[in-house]
Amino acid sequence: MKIIHTHRWLVIYALLLWGGNSVGAATSREVIAEAMLASNDREKIAIIDTLAGLGDADLAALLAAWKRDELFVFSDTNGSKTPVLIPGGQDAFDTAVPQTILGQVILVDGSGEVVVPTRDTMDRVRHNNRLRRAMKRVLDLMDLGSEAAGKRLQAVQTIGFSRDLDNLPVLEARLAIEENGQVHQALRQAIALVQLNHAEPVVRLAAVKELGKIHSLSSTDALTSILADATKAGDQALVAAATSALREVEEHRSVVDFVGTIFRGLSLGSILLVVALGLAITFGLMGVINMAHGEMIAVGAYTTYLVQNIFGAGIVIPAFGLSIGIPGMNLEGWGYELYFVAAVPASFLMAALVGIALERGIIQFLYRRPLESLLATWGVSLVLQQVFKLMFGANNVQVSSPSYLSGNWTVADIVFGWNRVFVIGFAILIVFGVWLALNKTSLGLLIRAVMQNRSMAGFMGVRTARVNMLTFGLGSGLAGLAGAFLSQIGNVGPSLGQAYIVDSFMVVVVGGVGNIAGTVISAFGIGGIDQVLQQYLPVWAPGLGWVPFFGGFLQNLAQDSSVFGKILVLAFIILFLQWRPAGIFARKGRQLDE
Repeated sequence: MKIIHTHRWLVIYALLLWGGNSVGAATSREVIAEAMLASNDREKIAIIDTLAGLGDADLAALLAAWKRDELFVFSDTNGSKTPVLIPGGQDAFDTAVPQTILGQVILVDGSGEVVVPTRDTMDRVRHNNRLRRAMKRVLDLMDLGSEAAGKRLQAVQTIGFSRDLDNLPVLEARLAIEENGQVHQALRQAIALVQLNHAEPVVRLAAVKELGKIHSLSSTDALTSILADATKAGDQALVAAATSALREVEEHRSVVDFVGTIFRGLSLGSILLVVALGLAITFGLMGVINMAHGEMIAVGAYTTYLVQNIFGAGIVIPAFGLSIGIPGMNLEGWGYELYFVAAVPASFLMAALVGIALERGIIQFLYRRPLESLLATWGVSLVLQQVFKLMFGANNVQVSSPSYLSGNWTVADIVFGWNRVFVIGFAILIVFGVWLALNKTSLGLLIRAVMQNRSMAGFMGVRTARVNMLTFGLGSGLAGLAGAFLSQIGNVGPSLGQAYIVDSFMVVVVGGVGNIAGTVISAFGIGGIDQVLQQYLPVWAPGLGWVPFFGGFLQNLAQDSSVFGKILVLAFIILFLQWRPAGIFARKGRQLDE
């Protein structure tokens, strides 16, 4: 059992209540100056401990200077003592000008003369192991007083998991003034974790109940250990409390996992939706099986990578044996982070241009010839992948997320990443925009007319070739937007689009070919089911052992949840299409050139 010096921690409590989130530089300097002038090590340690939990930019530097033997006490002819800092210590006596700890640039004696440090007038402030341990304790607790909530949160978690009873008073003092909800919750958890080591059974029992009450996910190991110790000691009250707390924590973990899985399913469904919207246009409306649609995703992702480098230091692309240098704007801060705002429309335009080139160069000659268009676009897909490798290398490239997309919201231990929230919100806007474009604009009217009956539209004066080109460009541009979103979630590589092309075709077919509402429902359904299966298949795996002949094989396969999940999703889709071959919403009316 460690001894806690009550009077010392009362001083800390008072300083925390007075200081708020941080203490001014002069205040901590004064405390260190007082410690330097103390008559013995015990007083020095007691004074140093009063700095625990205070966030001060100068504190770490001053304590480090003390350890480097750069702090001295100057005694003038009148007998008064002044704490001073001499960078370099005694070795710098011939060149250094002493500075007072309280912030004066130079030290002046009673006669008004600048003091020249000598061994006769300067006494080095010594330190030993006890003093250094006190300094380390102060530095470990320093971030508790930081103005940044993130630093305070990290400090609280570190201190809590150390479970050192000496830190309990400063945690309780911080709890009394903490205003940030997340940090306040972390302080309650840290205090309870530390109290698990308390000698009093009543305190340990209260700590166990508190951990169960706040549903502390990270306390599972500690509660399990307490349960084992209480069972061995025969403490029935503590056993019951620990068992109840563990049950509450596990129930909360189940809710967190489920909601987190649904959220990830929504974000995956949003990406599939944006990709599938492009396919719903090129395949669903135009009847073109575009196997290069995945490469349009990669075009959008690489465009985002290029825009990022243009906003930064620039990039050199070794394209086709030549080195193409693209200069950068060398922006910093928010100017640089706005690159993604520019990358979103750029990704759409670049993928749309590539799609238009593909349609003008190949697709226009293959309408009403689905097999030939499939083979031709598959060949284009291979060519584009090789182009990406020649220009950017075979390895993945990293696209850094701007600060406004790299954080998260944590609600009841459920983490909502800003990048995924952005993808979901932007996908909704895209769906609404596509619906407006197809149903409320003259271009949308022309697209629907040409796709329903190209010959009749041509007889009515519609320039069908131009409409085909713009329609294909629109579908490819939507895939480029999906690539921009994917660059914020993972790395960008030449085969990026191949991971989504099959799922996207399934989304279009299940939703109903050419039906936007069906595409939306199908995208979120397939994305959600895929994430749920990946989350829970390893949990369900033991229950598959009853299957005759294949039980063991299914158990092993279920452990690789991503593969088995894809297999099950595909099986569900096949069964669904046997029931509804036209998808969720069958398209009514005449088909293309019927």
